[in-house]
Amino acid sequence: MTQKTFASFAEFYPFYLDEHRDRTCRRLHFTGTTLALVILVLSIARGWPWGIAVALVTGYAFAWVGHFFFEKNRPATFSHPFYSFLGDWVMWRDMLTGRIRF
Repeated sequence: MTQKTFASFAEFYPFYLDEHRDRTCRRLHFTGTTLALVILVLSIARGWPWGIAVALVTGYAFAWVGHFFFEKNRPATFSHPFYSFLGDWVMWRDMLTGRIRF
């Protein structure tokens, strides 16, 4: 299987959204990202150095459940880790602002 390459995040994001067509998958992404953000903020506020790892595991766990059980595709994290991480935050913002239905 050939890995698709992207010249920029702007080129990657439509692909990323296409990989998140299932509403439940998007909801799981939103939930995981929100929880990760809360854990990260609490970790910084309370001086928990292990909080970054917990936040990452939490965010990815929700997202991967969405992909494996609902979207039934391979998470973009495996082939495009940086763009995928950025895409999750942009999609989270787009859902929060109503640009994307969730």
